[in-house]
Amino acid sequence: MDYIKEFDIKLDKEFYYAGEQINGTVFLDTTENFKLKMVRVILRGKAHAEWKVILSGDRRTVKDDQYFIDERQIIWGEKNVETTVPILPRGFHKFPFRFMLPESTLPCSFESKPCCIRYYIKVTIDIPYASPPQGMKYFTIIGPHIDCMDEQYLKPTVGQDKRSTCCWCCKKGTVTLRCVLERSAYVCNESLKLKATIDNQGAEEVKLRVRLMQICEFFIDRGVLGVNKELKHLVFEYRGSCVKPNSRTKWDSSNSLVIPTMPTTLVGICRLAQIYYVLSVSLDTDKDFDIVQLHFPITIGTVPFRIPNSNTTPAVKYEHACSHVEGGQYIGPEFLMGQVYDGNEVNREPIVLYKPVYVTVDRSQNTSK
Repeated sequence: MDYIKEFDIKLDKEFYYAGEQINGTVFLDTTENFKLKMVRVILRGKAHAEWKVILSGDRRTVKDDQYFIDERQIIWGEKNVETTVPILPRGFHKFPFRFMLPESTLPCSFESKPCCIRYYIKVTIDIPYASPPQGMKYFTIIGPHIDCMDEQYLKPTVGQDKRSTCCWCCKKGTVTLRCVLERSAYVCNESLKLKATIDNQGAEEVKLRVRLMQICEFFIDRGVLGVNKELKHLVFEYRGSCVKPNSRTKWDSSNSLVIPTMPTTLVGICRLAQIYYVLSVSLDTDKDFDIVQLHFPITIGTVPFRIPNSNTTPAVKYEHACSHVEGGQYIGPEFLMGQVYDGNEVNREPIVLYKPVYVTVDRSQNTSK
């Protein structure tokens, strides 16, 4: 509308944890006096899944929603105006508001083409006999609460696999891989604590290969069976040096396997999405892959590991997910703002209006890593 010069929503910060208070302000700058019923504010957290499937030969769109938060406030005016509608005088106005996030477990903000989990503030300026102006402000929820110091994650995980490199009648030796994962939960930018012992009594050289996989499962409840979609992404891959026949060696990951920034593990919280990670450790020869293989579940948490009996807490920061995992690859078109061509043949990147962030350990501030 011509008489609304500025309409903006600002929050005290861009990311929140469950149980925190959101403080925000609606800014309205007007050039004329006008009738205004009310200013409504909605806090909403919502998961939305949608993709196309072929049903009975027809291509259809299936979709589903799940709400985690849905709270409303009126920060100016009254809900039932039975008398004269009040007039908002021209000028610059500030309408503060606040919401308390629930203490319950909230899934992390997440952006993917098949499914997204978004939290936002929606403001509606209710003007009589006119289309009400609306504004939205998206923010990130850091969740769910997963502490890497929980006892279930601190127990070392041991695995072993062996295989004969030929038929047993040849009486050739076996290849054995034994691994110890010191702990199973990590915050992004921490180093995986993995040790491996390789006993190669076979006739060929073998190489260690370590892979971290991200598995995302999406569900839409339709009918008895419903529909689902699964996406897998390679987070990182490490290849070790050759281990010669009839030799035995040990390998320690030390600080060589650093976990990039990616979405938090999400299992059993959102009925539309599930995100988990699997560490695969295997041995390869020149002819065959994965002649022996071990799998370890890895949990990506939100509270980093602390050295026991130490008063120091690792410094953390908040970063966007890397571009090769789900949650960092896709940006919704509503969050992309193009640029007007100005006559210069320059490759200009679109402006990203919103992208969720995730907890990472600030390695520059933690020299003990």
